Amino acid sequence: MKFDTPATTNPIDQLKVVGQPVDRVDGPLKTTGTAPYAYDRHDVVPNQAYGYVVGSAIAKGRIVSMDLAAAKAAPGVIAIVTAQNAGKLAKGDFNTARLLGGPEIQHYHQAIAVVVAETFEQARAAAHLVRIEYVRAKGKFDLASVKNTAGTAESNGATAETAVGNFAGAYAAAPVQLDATYETANESHSMMEPHATVAAWDGGQLTLWTSNQMIAWAVGDMAKTLGIPKEKIRVLSPYIGGGFGAKLFLRSDAVMAALAARAARRPVKVALQRAFIPNNTVHRSATIQRVRIGATRDGQITAIGHESWSGNLPGGGPEAGAIQTRALYAGANRMTSNRVAVLDLPEANAMRAPNEAPGLAALEIAMDEMAEKLAMDPIEFRIRNDTQVVPDSPAKPASSDPQSKKPEQKEKPNPHPPFSKRQLVQCFQVGAKRFGWDKRKPQPGQVRDGRWLIGMGVASAFRDNLVTKSAARVRLDRHGNVTVETDMTDIGTGSYTIIAQTAAEMMGVPLNKVKVRLGDSSFPVSCGSGGQWGGNSSTSGVYAACMKLREAVAQKAGFNAGDAVFADGQVRSGDRSIPLAGAAGDRGLVAEDLIEFGDLDKRFQQSTFGAHFVEVGVDAATGETRVRRMLAVCAAGRILNPKTARSQVIGAMTMGVGAALMEELAVDTRYGFFVNHDLAGYEVPVHADIPHQEVIFLDETDPISSPMKAKGVAELGICGVAAAVANAIYNATGVRVRDYPITLDKLLERLPPVT
Repeated sequence: MKFDTPATTNPIDQLKVVGQPVDRVDGPLKTTGTAPYAYDRHDVVPNQAYGYVVGSAIAKGRIVSMDLAAAKAAPGVIAIVTAQNAGKLAKGDFNTARLLGGPEIQHYHQAIAVVVAETFEQARAAAHLVRIEYVRAKGKFDLASVKNTAGTAESNGATAETAVGNFAGAYAAAPVQLDATYETANESHSMMEPHATVAAWDGGQLTLWTSNQMIAWAVGDMAKTLGIPKEKIRVLSPYIGGGFGAKLFLRSDAVMAALAARAARRPVKVALQRAFIPNNTVHRSATIQRVRIGATRDGQITAIGHESWSGNLPGGGPEAGAIQTRALYAGANRMTSNRVAVLDLPEANAMRAPNEAPGLAALEIAMDEMAEKLAMDPIEFRIRNDTQVVPDSPAKPASSDPQSKKPEQKEKPNPHPPFSKRQLVQCFQVGAKRFGWDKRKPQPGQVRDGRWLIGMGVASAFRDNLVTKSAARVRLDRHGNVTVETDMTDIGTGSYTIIAQTAAEMMGVPLNKVKVRLGDSSFPVSCGSGGQWGGNSSTSGVYAACMKLREAVAQKAGFNAGDAVFADGQVRSGDRSIPLAGAAGDRGLVAEDLIEFGDLDKRFQQSTFGAHFVEVGVDAATGETRVRRMLAVCAAGRILNPKTARSQVIGAMTMGVGAALMEELAVDTRYGFFVNHDLAGYEVPVHADIPHQEVIFLDETDPISSPMKAKGVAELGICGVAAAVANAIYNATGVRVRDYPITLDKLLERLPPVT
C-alpha cells in the first residue's frame, strides 16, 4: 500500500479497540517473570556453553602480545576467540568501531577476546587469566580541548549547517540580546536488560536469539561482518528489556557469541557484564552549545543562532543539538551548526531523542533567560514566537526519486513547508491552567516551604515525526482467530498491544481473538523500534496487510470489498453476513503487505509538540533538589493506546529528570574511559526521586502522517524536561546553572542566605 495522499475515513476511525486504554497483552508474562528474554533462552537449543568477553584495558594503541596458555588450561574451557583466529571480519554499516578489536585498539573496553567454557563461572575465571601487553598511544578524551578542531557533519540526512537571512547583522542590531553557552554530559542508556545473545550454528546456518531493536539491520550487519549471505542468518528478539537506542545496532555480544559458537562447535550464550556496557557499547555524547537570540523589546525574535559541538570516534556522527532550533520558533534571521570533533572515547550513538533531548536542554534555558531580559512571562515569549511554517529549513526535494520527473518538470520544493499539525500553543495553554502557572512568582527565590525554596519551570517539547516503510503478514484461521506476524520489536513500548488493537479493529474481532508474533527475521520486515517511528509505522503496516485480508475475505464471501463491514466476528454486506471463520474455510486465509510512504513528509513538516511543567524544591542549606510535581501536555496525533502511551511519556519524563540532576558518565581524561561504568557509580532516578506525574494528550489526529493518523510519542516525553527542571531551579533559587547535571555543588555557594 502506498500512502501518498492524506488519510480519509477508514476502519480505524471506529475506535472500538484502537484508542482504548487496554492493558498490555504481554503484561502477564512480564509481571510473572515468564517472558523469555535473550539470556533466558535455555529451551531453544541444547548443550549451550558460556562465553565471557574480554575488553581492552587501554583506550588507544596496540596489542603487543596476548598469552592465552593459562586461560586455555583452566577448567572447563572449550575455546578462546581473538582477532588472530576469528577469520576475516568486516565492519558493519552501523558500527563506528570494529566489534572485535586487535591488534589495533580503538576505544577502552573494545572487545578483544571471548573465552568459552562449560559454565559462566569457568568462562569468567579463565578470562581473568588472559595476559595482554599493550603499547598505549596518545588519545583525545576531552571535548572542550578539541572543540576548535571539530568539523561540520550531517546527522541522519539533516544538513550540518543552515543560514537564513543575515543572522550576524540582525543579532548585532537587536535591542535585546542573549549570548550563552550550555553543556550537557555524556550519558548511558542504562536499560535493565544487558546486551545478550545465544548463538547456534547448524552447518552454515546461524541463528541468534538476542536483544535487538532492529531485526533486519541486525541480519544485514551480521552478514556483512561475517561475510555470509543474509539468507544464512536468522535473528529472533521477541522480548527486549529496554533499549533506548543502545540496541538499535548489532553489538559485540552478538558478534562474539556467533564467533564463539563457530569456534566451540556448539551453541554459546554471551551477556555483556554491566560494568562493560558503557565503554563497550554506545552512549550519548556530551555537548557544548552556544545559543544567541536577538529580539525586539516587545519580544519578537529577529535573530536566532544555535551552534552545537560533540565528539565521536573517527567517522562517527554528531549529537546534533541545533536540529530542533530550525523549526521550533519564528525569526527572520537564523543560523544553526552541528560540529563533531574526533575523540578516542567509546562510540557515541543514538540515545532516546538523539539531538533534540540535549538540544532542547540548552535552547529552552536560553528562551527562559531571554524572557527574563524582556521582563516577559516565559510562556508568553514562546507563544509570541510561534510559527505554523518551518522558518529555517533547506527545502527537502519534492521527490526522493531523481528519475520521477524530467528536470524541467520538477516541482520547486517549498522552502518553508507548513506543519501538518502544530498545537504547541494549545499545549502551553492547557498545561498552564492545569498546573497553576498563574501562581508562579516571576522574581526568583520568593516562595518557601519550610527549609525548601520552591520554583516552577516550563519548556517546550519538540520531536520530528519520522515514518518508514513497514510490512506485516496477517492470517485468519477456520476458528476466526487472527494472527499477525512481523519482525517488529517490543522494547517495553507496547508494540504487541497496539498491533493487536489495530488488527482487532480492522478485522472486527475482539482483542482476545488476535495473536501477535514479533521479533523474528523470518517474518516480513517492519520499521523496527527507534526514532519514535515504531508505533505509527508498524501499525500502518498491519493496517495495510489487514486491508488485503479484508479484500480476500470479501472476495471469498462474494461481497464487494468496498461495501463490506467487519464487526462482531462477521463480515456483512447489505442484508447478508457470514462469520469470518466461514470465510476462512478449513485452509484459512493469509495476506501480506507493507506501507510505503510517499512524499507527504517532504511536502509537510511532520512534528510532535508538547509543554513540560515542573515544580521543584531546593534545600536552602544543602542545595539538594527535589522534584515535587510534573506535567506533560502532548500533541502527537492519534493516541493508539492512552495507557501504554502514558507509560512511555512518564518514563521519558523520568529520564529527563536524570539528565537534569544526576546522570553523567565521568571521563578519565588521562586514560580515556568512563570511570563510573556501572549502576553503583552512574546514578539514575529511582522511585523516591520521582513524584506524581501527570500526562495530558490533546485530542488530535494527523491524516498527513499515516492511515492511523498517529505520530510518535515515546521520545517527545524526554524533550525539554531537563530545561524545565533547570528553569524551575532558577525560579526557586535565582541560581542559573548552564552545565548539566545540576548537582548540589553547582548551587551550594550561590544559594541565597538561609533565614
